[in-house]
Amino acid sequence: MKIHELGPGAGAKSKVKRVGRGIGSGLGKTAGKGHKGQKARTGGKIRRGFEGGQTPLMRRIPKKGFNNIFAKEYATINVSDLERFEDGTVVNIELLLNEGIVRKKLDGLKVLGNGNLTKKLTVEATKFSASAIQKIEAAGGKTEVK
Repeated sequence: MKIHELGPGAGAKSKVKRVGRGIGSGLGKTAGKGHKGQKARTGGKIRRGFEGGQTPLMRRIPKKGFNNIFAKEYATINVSDLERFEDGTVVNIELLLNEGIVRKKLDGLKVLGNGNLTKKLTVEATKFSASAIQKIEAAGGKTEVK
């Protein structure tokens, strides 16, 4: 193979569609825009959410509630999720991310008390529920607030 023999693969290049160049071209006269109407005109774009002059849906539906932009969102796990680790393991957010138990770090980790724990673990988290602390310490483990 020589350099002058190189070229694009079969079907990789298609001819440029030349619109509005006479009836014989197959795309003449209205140039694929149909007959009249807003979309056939120059600059005939319709913005997102526009409903032809009717009050748009986003303005018609009632607005309710409040979204606190300062609220903290925690990645949560249950005590039962910690059962998979071996005795003496230090469980923190990085380990949980690697194991795939938690998807995102968010603003920290909160451990909830659903389920049982039989292993002695050191758990590092931002927050603990009262029942989670009780269950971890009952199993001989430790809780550390980070």
